[in-house]
Amino acid sequence: MSSPTGPSTRNTFLGMPAVPPRSPYGTGHLRGERAFPEAAQDELGNEQLRRNLGRATHSIRAKRLALTGELPDWEQLRDAGSAIKTDTMNRLPELLEQLEQKVTEHGGTVHWARDGVEANEIVARLVKNTGSDEVIKVKSMATQEIGLNEHLAGEGITAYETDLAELIVQLADDRPSHILVPAIHRNRDEIREIFLEEIPGIDPGLDTVPAHLAAAARAYLREKFMTTRVAVSGANFGIAETGTLSVVESEGNGRMCLTLPETLITVMGIEKVLPRFQDLEVFLQLLPRSSTGERMNPYTSMWTGVTPGDGPQDFHLVLLDNGRTAALADRIGREALHCIRCSACLNVCPVYERTGGHAYGSTYPGPIGAVLTPQLAGMHGAGDDPNSSLPYASSLCGACFDACPVKIDIPSLLVELRHQHTEESGSTAEGLAMKAAAAVMKRPKLFTAAQKAAGLGGRVLAGRDGTLSRLPAPFDGWSDSRDTPAPPKQSFRSWLASPEGAATMRAAAAEGAPHTDDAPEAP
Repeated sequence: MSSPTGPSTRNTFLGMPAVPPRSPYGTGHLRGERAFPEAAQDELGNEQLRRNLGRATHSIRAKRLALTGELPDWEQLRDAGSAIKTDTMNRLPELLEQLEQKVTEHGGTVHWARDGVEANEIVARLVKNTGSDEVIKVKSMATQEIGLNEHLAGEGITAYETDLAELIVQLADDRPSHILVPAIHRNRDEIREIFLEEIPGIDPGLDTVPAHLAAAARAYLREKFMTTRVAVSGANFGIAETGTLSVVESEGNGRMCLTLPETLITVMGIEKVLPRFQDLEVFLQLLPRSSTGERMNPYTSMWTGVTPGDGPQDFHLVLLDNGRTAALADRIGREALHCIRCSACLNVCPVYERTGGHAYGSTYPGPIGAVLTPQLAGMHGAGDDPNSSLPYASSLCGACFDACPVKIDIPSLLVELRHQHTEESGSTAEGLAMKAAAAVMKRPKLFTAAQKAAGLGGRVLAGRDGTLSRLPAPFDGWSDSRDTPAPPKQSFRSWLASPEGAATMRAAAAEGAPHTDDAPEAP
């Protein structure tokens, strides 16, 4: 900008970029009431839960390994999926605008929701505009995340879950505990009792045969499919190139919800967009093998806007942020947005297998939940925020990384979140202890004296088995689950400086030196 007398020397300061908001504290289902260790302790005492989880995760894991082993290019598919997701995150704003344009061109309406509160209000308003007080729902983690069912109930609208496992959870007034199998913590006997108590007019002679249980649920839901005029769905993928939305499922309930009602409302996290229709070629091979251990999903539904005379004639797409932009702004943590919700990481995680999903307190349990939940909702929303414990809900064994179909390095993300938690927490007993240890280690004489004192004290406190069963704070967390060997009478440094140590090192050097017989002959 120039002035009449020449170039202006004044600069306009537009301010520093604001940090994108997390999901609002106290809304939806992205934060439990208790820290993970406390909640997990209760779940570990539930033997029935552990048996249910053990059988289910082992079965799914075995099926997945068999199916992925059939493909000679499985690793190349994983690389392709990871690359597509990386490209998507790098171009997310433009891809979302392209998706909005294409959906609108094909007769749909796009709504932007900054958080779960706005998304709930949008959906409730759209349902009320139809004059209906009921909706049928396809399984959707995004709507669970924002607490849509509860919000609709508060507005006088009843939401009916149509996925069998989601229906079981809803009828029992329970919470999902697995990304793929929400009722994985329930067995057949429990499901029978739930149906007998909650489904009107059910045959009191219902047994526990899976086919009979499924038939009872089918009969209950069929009336809802035929009479409810509004459906709410999630989306596995949204294609920016064409405006196409896609839902994959195994029961056919999704197909009914997506085709029979007059109005369809889809709530999609903004990270679910893909650039091209051709990208589905990769993900429709990765997702079913990694989730259900199948070569393809029994039902893959796709729709592009509105088609006159075919399917819903009023389509709305709600694009949900709810902390995703905050995750995208994290240079390292943004990788969590690559997740395609397959649950493969849950099925191989030794921590999840023993505690189940409820201990995580979030819609997203298991390893990916321990990464994604703090990214979306934050870890310091209040004092002693339960989310701050989630990055520590892992042994860092790496099995989740090996199983992830898009190669999300979950262990590294957990370590990064632990670092962020430590930095934001300020001074802690552990941090002060580490600083004290560093100060001692910088001074050789002081370090030697500390070693001698620790060795003497440790041997005095050790039990008959030569271990320390309980360490003092702040190290007691380590000894809560393992014993610590007592310090030896002689440290390595003192042994190395002794005649015995020197002689051993000389012998080792001589053994490693080239022998005369082995030396090459002179030319």
